[in-house]
Amino acid sequence: MKYIPVTEKEKQRMLDFLGIASFEELISNIPHEIRVKGDLKISSPLSEIELVREMKEISAQNMDGKGYSVFLGGGAYDHYVPAIISNLISRSEFLTAYTPYQAEISQGTLQSIYEYQSLICDLTGMDIANASMYDGASALAEAVLMANRLNDRKDVLISSTLNPVYQRVISTYCSGTGISIKHISSPDGTTSAEELKDKVSENACCAVFQYPNFFGIIEDIAMISEIVKNKNEDVLLIFCIDPIAMGILKPPAEFGADIIVGEGQGMGNKMNFGGPYLGFFACKKEYMRQLPGRVVGATVDKKGRRGFTLTLQTREQHIRREKATSNICTNQALNALSSAIYLITMGKKGLREVATQCISKAHYAMEKICGIRGFELLFKKPFFKEFAIKSEKDTQLVLDSMRKTKIIAGPQIGRFSQDFKNSFLIAVTENRTKEEIDALAEGLANV
Repeated sequence: MKYIPVTEKEKQRMLDFLGIASFEELISNIPHEIRVKGDLKISSPLSEIELVREMKEISAQNMDGKGYSVFLGGGAYDHYVPAIISNLISRSEFLTAYTPYQAEISQGTLQSIYEYQSLICDLTGMDIANASMYDGASALAEAVLMANRLNDRKDVLISSTLNPVYQRVISTYCSGTGISIKHISSPDGTTSAEELKDKVSENACCAVFQYPNFFGIIEDIAMISEIVKNKNEDVLLIFCIDPIAMGILKPPAEFGADIIVGEGQGMGNKMNFGGPYLGFFACKKEYMRQLPGRVVGATVDKKGRRGFTLTLQTREQHIRREKATSNICTNQALNALSSAIYLITMGKKGLREVATQCISKAHYAMEKICGIRGFELLFKKPFFKEFAIKSEKDTQLVLDSMRKTKIIAGPQIGRFSQDFKNSFLIAVTENRTKEEIDALAEGLANV
């Protein structure tokens, strides 16, 4: 079932079955102004064997001899994935399962989701978590819309230290809703306290922060929370967190967070060329009815036996329809299961060990790199596993040169703002060895 071409005869049979004359008639309800004009820029058709050969040639570029050392950051991280995860999620009842529309007969699926939710609550310190969302960016955007539903205010305050890609997703979700996005500057790599204080108004809906932030810096969230709540206690505090950092840092829940979201890729999911990933979403219990997605609950049947049920399902399908809190139609169940197995396998001590290795190795890498002429730390602030480096040389030249030595770093920060020209991120996880870090420093010295 990997390769199924559709012949002209088969197309005509489908059109006849639908009672229409052409494909154009099928899409007649789609306005012409939003349709793609002209031909798509794709290559000519390939046979199956040609396609497989071409894909192998492309993938072969990623591995030659010893392979690559990955220091990529900016939202996707090369953490170690225990072998137990792939073995368990490959079981047919997990790998091939689809959405259980008669949910209660799928007790195994519901139990795995319930346990995932419970683990996310433990990790974040929040009261309730949903069954997962598409990714960290969409989870954060949904959190902003949820805050708007809760207090019906229009000003959304966003720290400029939030991942720029996440900022764009929020802007897309909020377009056409009347929500106004106001950015808080970060001249020193952290959220400006004075500007935050000025912009927390009566019309402020929520304030959004990343912890650690896009530059890897650990923000003073105690101060942030105090400023926001003292100025207007009804403003909802939203934090987008790195779950691995929670092995060593206090969760924002201890500082008054109302909603906590994040990207779960680092918890048992490989980088996979950028997906699929999962977004985790947790909040206070009183906001449960506005939570997007699904919530699985535990209960007992009439004989007193423990069971699981799809307690809340606020999606637009089924009975909610236009009253739905979200158009999220799914949850990333297999990825969420990977994260649940990861957290159970690691436990509190294991997660703390991973976080400790990350912070130790990242600081060792920073010291090595900053000892090289032409490279310096962009912001001299406390950081977790990721930091921004400023180079005297063109960043693209530096990163391209490193790739030739099988070391991948980045992304370039200058692509998001000219204020950070010739700067790039480096992330160091527990997967990196001292030898790899030394090779990274040596490679940068030789650029």
